[in-house]
Amino acid sequence: MTKIDIIQELYEKLNFSKKDAARIVESVFDIMKDALARGEKIKISGFGNFIVKEKKPRRGRNPQTGEEIVISERRVLTFKSSQVLRKSLNG
Repeated sequence: MTKIDIIQELYEKLNFSKKDAARIVESVFDIMKDALARGEKIKISGFGNFIVKEKKPRRGRNPQTGEEIVISERRVLTFKSSQVLRKSLNG
């Protein structure tokens, strides 16, 4: 499913104009991006949690040359589904 598919679903199911549906979807995603950029956790009841985790720098190896390199620290986004979502996926 793409962002356009979500907009189309809002348009069809809730009778929003496509322009309004697009604005709503964009606004929700912007709010989520801003919260994650601040390091906040997003918890959507019945769906799951989006969490930003801090990864420390570590040693790695270039697979082509075998040369040892340092992988820099970074932030990664993780998603953990709720039990409700897992049950609906697994019947």
